[in-house]
Amino acid sequence: QVQLVESGGGLVQSGGSLRLSCVASGRIFSISGMGWYRQAPGKQRDLVATITSGGDSDYAGSVKGRFTISRDNAKNAVYLQMNSLEPEDTAVYYCNAEVYVVGAPPVSYRFWGQGTQVTVSS
Repeated sequence: QVQLVESGGGLVQSGGSLRLSCVASGRIFSISGMGWYRQAPGKQRDLVATITSGGDSDYAGSVKGRFTISRDNAKNAVYLQMNSLEPEDTAVYYCNAEVYVVGAPPVSYRFWGQGTQVTVSS
């Protein structure tokens, strides 16, 4: 009923930049919080950054000052600008959104994207 599609991953050298995008589509009444998570091989999925519908953001300590999350509510999209990338940032990055699905009344669910691979070489 709702799909999240990520794009923008790839291979980059240490110190480089990438911009991830995630667009939500489907039976969307509204979207509350959106965020990015990442999962490295053999590790748990960790929070990277979140942003509210009003634009308030929060970051994991390891990315603060290097990554910037933003969103376009009109496009149901969230972005992650990643600068000064390090090999430790290598992971699959997942988009997450709390979506109120069309209904009477609308009901909130959390949805995940399929993930996009980010690889940073040293």
